[in-house]
Amino acid sequence: MTEAVLHLAELNVGRLPAPTDDPRVAEFMAALDRVNGLGKRMPGFVWMMEGSGEPGTGNTETKIEGAPQVVSNLTVRESVGTLEQFVMWRLPAGHKPSLDEGQVRLKHREAHGDSLHAFGWKYLKEAQAWKTHGRAQGAAE
Repeated sequence: MTEAVLHLAELNVGRLPAPTDDPRVAEFMAALDRVNGLGKRMPGFVWMMEGSGEPGTGNTETKIEGAPQVVSNLTVRESVGTLEQFVMWRLPAGHKPSLDEGQVRLKHREAHGDSLHAFGWKYLKEAQAWKTHGRAQGAAE
């Protein structure tokens, strides 16, 4: 008997500080196609819900509880390993990184590997604790 192939669904949800046509979120809205395009070209990408990350597009599938300022992004990846290819970095509370900053961090990681400057899931001790023990480090037992 052959084993079924399973993929991994990944959902991100956030709330914009202002309506999508407000100048305070214009940079974010303008970058959505570019960011989604990058995500679609990542190894392991399978599918992205149309309208993901685009509140107010008229696509009722992307709305969560009818909230017009909620941004959602739903994708399917081949595996956890391919999701681990995403780049993260720590930043001071209140700092709002730009897409350009993210691209610099991505290039640094590609050139030098995981470091405090830019890293993937494997670099995070919290993620490793979850994998090893099935819970976040310091979680009540």
